[in-house]
Amino acid sequence: MIKLSYEQAVARLEEIVSLLESGNSPLQESMKLFQEGTELCAYCSKLLSTAKQKVTEISEDGGENDEHTN
Repeated sequence: MIKLSYEQAVARLEEIVSLLESGNSPLQESMKLFQEGTELCAYCSKLLSTAKQKVTEISEDGGENDEHTN
């Protein structure tokens, strides 16, 4: 399981893209990088979906929470 923050995962993805675009990596290394990139992409997508859901929940419950804080 990946244990990176969203920002760390995106930074690693950017690094992988640069390495793959350079064309300097051997085929085996490129395949490993591609696999890692695919996994990181799915991980980031999941983090974004979770964050979006949380924002939606907070927005929907916003009025109720305001009453309890005053």
